[in-house]
Amino acid sequence: MRLILFGAPGVGKGTQAKILASRLNIPHISTGDILRQAVHDKTPLGIKAQKILSSGELVPDDIMIGIIRDTLQGKECRNGFILDGFPRTLAQAKAFEELLNELKIGNVYFVNLSADNEELVKRLTNRRTCRSCNSIFTLDEILGLQNCPRCGAENSFYQRNDDQEEVIRHRLKVYKDNTKPVLEFYEKLDKVISIKGTGKIEEITAGILRALESKAGNKITISAS
Repeated sequence: MRLILFGAPGVGKGTQAKILASRLNIPHISTGDILRQAVHDKTPLGIKAQKILSSGELVPDDIMIGIIRDTLQGKECRNGFILDGFPRTLAQAKAFEELLNELKIGNVYFVNLSADNEELVKRLTNRRTCRSCNSIFTLDEILGLQNCPRCGAENSFYQRNDDQEEVIRHRLKVYKDNTKPVLEFYEKLDKVISIKGTGKIEEITAGILRALESKAGNKITISAS
């Protein structure tokens, strides 16, 4: 099973990616993680990316595509993958499709998680982060607590700048403006599976798996874990 997980900030992509990776026994590939790994491993592309990052610039699409190519050709992706955080622009989507054709990788499904903007604003403004361990909690999870339940730090909870309402609404607008063409591109290829990202986490997961089975036309093997 090969999936691209797509959705606005706060819609639950990271949560669903981790669950699906475990249930389907395939790796969760975060483009941020593989970029950092390439830099750490000092691969040829990682060295190029490091120089660009050090200058404060964004990594160009051709370098990111090269790093993704290296990852998809690894043995851990032999039985599938979940790609999170890419593609984010129409140019990236087109380049990624060319890469998949080059590598002869087919049956890639585009899972689009959606939620109302007001719900996303509510979710993200409801988050607090521990200054000590960087763990993220909802206000309900830390109600009445003085110490972080993960690391025990005292009075360490704060609201990140990017979890403030004005910033969130700007992020959602940027997301919509940049990614609408990407969604339309994959809809034309008949690869999109749209799932509401609201409700209980396990129900959203079940909905994704049912939709994948329907789209693929066969039963999906799910890990007991």
